[in-house]
Amino acid sequence: MVALDLPPALVPQFPRRDGPARAGLADTGRAAQPLVLARDRVLAVPGGLGALLPVAGVQRGTVVAIDGALGSGATSITLELAAAATRVGEWAVVVDPDGTLGGLAAGEAGIALDRFAVVRGVPPARWATVVAALLDGVTVVATAIPRSVRPSDARRLVARARERSAVLVAVGAWPVEAALRIHADGVSWSRPVDGPALLGARAFRVSVSGRGVATRAPVEVLARVG
Repeated sequence: MVALDLPPALVPQFPRRDGPARAGLADTGRAAQPLVLARDRVLAVPGGLGALLPVAGVQRGTVVAIDGALGSGATSITLELAAAATRVGEWAVVVDPDGTLGGLAAGEAGIALDRFAVVRGVPPARWATVVAALLDGVTVVATAIPRSVRPSDARRLVARARERSAVLVAVGAWPVEAALRIHADGVSWSRPVDGPALLGARAFRVSVSGRGVATRAPVEVLARVG
């Protein structure tokens, strides 16, 4: 074997993999990202629900946790947030483990059905993987929370929503942090002013907590009907 002494200019230069080199690469990547104005990071939510939220909408890249008893209006609130995405030409999806959500209810909530999907039959053991995959390409991902969800899986989904600038709407007992928490406190119906209908407008009582939200008692929000 013959050893050759190459001039420094001809010695192969391999990429550095130490900590400072990785940090420098990350800084370069952040600097190369396009500037996103604060208003462009907000998904506007119109109507009474939006009036209760900071900046009249929800921040992209965050988690909105919704809870409430059966029949309290939690599903209506969820569909309102999904409608906010399709209203501006983006996609929304609902992970529906019970198979109870239909297209009629989604359409009545104002969702554009050509930009809306429902995913059924997700095993609890695969739930976190499926939701993470949906966050990669869908603006609003709404899902019921399995009882078996682990905090570590929930935290990974928080990070995935932030990385993808998506909104995760978690319905049920969300075990970790959330930018907004919406509690559905019940639904009431008013009597119609005229006509043959037996029921008039529907309103659900909600309370909102989170960053930038003033503490207040539950407020009634008029829901879309028909």
